[in-house]
Amino acid sequence: MSRIGNRKIVMPNGVSATLDNNVITVKGAKGTLTQKINDLVEVVINEQTIETKQKNNSSEANVCVGTMNSLINNMVMGVSEGFSKGLEAVGVGYRFQVSGNKINISAGYSHPVVINIPSDMKVEQVSNTEITISGIDKQKVAEFAANVRKVREPEPYKGKGIRYKGEYVRRKEGKKAAK
Repeated sequence: MSRIGNRKIVMPNGVSATLDNNVITVKGAKGTLTQKINDLVEVVINEQTIETKQKNNSSEANVCVGTMNSLINNMVMGVSEGFSKGLEAVGVGYRFQVSGNKINISAGYSHPVVINIPSDMKVEQVSNTEITISGIDKQKVAEFAANVRKVREPEPYKGKGIRYKGEYVRRKEGKKAAK
């Protein structure tokens, strides 16, 4: 049986959850998130805890109960604390410029790349080469950060590109290693 599925999710102060027609809604200080519950999973909401249980004893239900528990836990953490992902541009002339709801990225191309920021996310410019993406939905924050990183992924020879904060890029030696 899934051990994560057995975990009781403790809701912090100011966070409330309701269950209606197999859809859980979590409200907190930062916003509201909803998630459809799988048919194989039963969700029990107490005063300050949320529990997930299997409806039947199948292996598919075992998988789903752990997944639903993690998704609900991410929702509770998102509406109370939020999620953030840091990106940094490494390379000569590589930089970010945040203006309004757009990110202007100079990443070694002949033209700047402009990306629109989704309305439910916030992007802060720490410096010319660093930005922080934050929001309440963990999946959306990570997906948007991956799309920004995809503009110029870090390459292994010089290490240039856009990388996550603290990401290790394995370096290769190059042509001179062949001799």
